[in-house]
Amino acid sequence: MRVAIITANTAVYREKEEDTAGKVIRKLIEQAGHTIVFQKALPCDRTVLSTVMQRMADGHLTDLILTTGGAGCNAGDCTPEATMDVVERPVLGIPEAMRAYTMKLTKRSMLNRSAAGIRGDVLIVNLPGKAGAVKQCLEYLLPEITHAVEVIQKAPRE
Repeated sequence: MRVAIITANTAVYREKEEDTAGKVIRKLIEQAGHTIVFQKALPCDRTVLSTVMQRMADGHLTDLILTTGGAGCNAGDCTPEATMDVVERPVLGIPEAMRAYTMKLTKRSMLNRSAAGIRGDVLIVNLPGKAGAVKQCLEYLLPEITHAVEVIQKAPRE
């Protein structure tokens, strides 16, 4: 499976902070035997994020786009909106499962606004912005996400 990792964090994009969450995603994806085809920090900007996700999906450059960051309650957080701007079919169960799972660990997970969906033959999933939360969520979700990508890739195209 080809995986793209987008860190939606303006401070990381400006190299004022380290991309710890992106590194966690990379490690877990590589340990699972998948290939990273793209990894970049981008500013938390709805147009930038949606444009990159749309171009990657429409260009068939990846099978899965994982985002980290920009899905909280801060005024500038816009990753779920950028994601929903480009998805054609929402996959509501992924963020629901992620929040239900992490509610057992911290009630603050109810503040996560992550989204997920399909554009063409690409699955897009928003993960939390903190490295520890990303690790917990991705370890929990990755088997089901992998299965979803396999199903999407086998679906007949119109």
